[in-house]
Amino acid sequence: MKITDHIKGAKGKTLFSFEIIPPQKGQNIQKLYDNIDPLMEFKPPFIDVTTSREEHVYIEKPGGLLQKKVTRMRPGTVGICASLMNKYQIDTVPHVLCGGFTREETEYVLVDCHYLGIDNVMALRGDAMKDEAIFQAKVEGNQYASELVKQISDLNQGKYLHEIIETTYKANFCIGVAGYPEKHMEAPSLASDLRRLKEKIDLGADYVVTQMFFDNKKYFEFVEAARAIGIDVPIIPGIKPVAVKRHLNVLPQVFSLDLPDELVSEVEKCKDNKAVREVGIEWAVQQSKELVEAGVPVLHYYSMGKSDNIKAIAKEIF
Repeated sequence: MKITDHIKGAKGKTLFSFEIIPPQKGQNIQKLYDNIDPLMEFKPPFIDVTTSREEHVYIEKPGGLLQKKVTRMRPGTVGICASLMNKYQIDTVPHVLCGGFTREETEYVLVDCHYLGIDNVMALRGDAMKDEAIFQAKVEGNQYASELVKQISDLNQGKYLHEIIETTYKANFCIGVAGYPEKHMEAPSLASDLRRLKEKIDLGADYVVTQMFFDNKKYFEFVEAARAIGIDVPIIPGIKPVAVKRHLNVLPQVFSLDLPDELVSEVEKCKDNKAVREVGIEWAVQQSKELVEAGVPVLHYYSMGKSDNIKAIAKEIF
């Protein structure tokens, strides 16, 4: 079922969802199940599964020379989606990236999703590689998320890269895209970032999931500004609880966001990360309660591979 249909079917009730990160190569999928199982009591209608782009690794050769190799440390997004659908009888949302994929490779991924009965995809540009200053698309790849949205929308109409196929079995993906309440780190202004979001909606995106934020005012202002320029699709807030002290530095650096002074002060008082985790849970609970009261369609939690704090939050809300 499409995310938009889940939202319509809820008839105004806020739904619970979360996203997971595929395990690194060599690990067992059971660890993933162990983190998902405790959250299933809250009846999530869908689970997002992230995708990681390729990375450079350096292998030392005889004589001390280093050989650069390209690898993917966390492959298997579509396979994991299929496994979760089978195990939990739940919808899944694979993340599809521009970065690291040609349009041809993207089409193959989308065809696999269609064959597996996956109805939703999240279209994202992705980040620059760690050794690159700016994002660079792969040769013959999509440079912008808007281009990826168009490719998926074209596929929904039977328009493949090299031909138009007349068929009664066209894909019909519900397309999600990212929104940034505090603007994307590369955007010159929030207004220009919203224009880029509107472009993605006009090209066929069906709903928005926001980057994490810690001040609900930022989300409410973002939604208001989006509605003012004609973005009328569901805008789902993304929530991440602070879990360790270093998040005070890492999250603003990586995601270009502000942390409220009150939250910073409470975390700084903590003697250890166990106490930080409790502060993060309480802050996310208060955020979630206010958002539910405001009638948001879904609360989407970034679990980052851990479920105990998400479960503690969800128990207070759902």
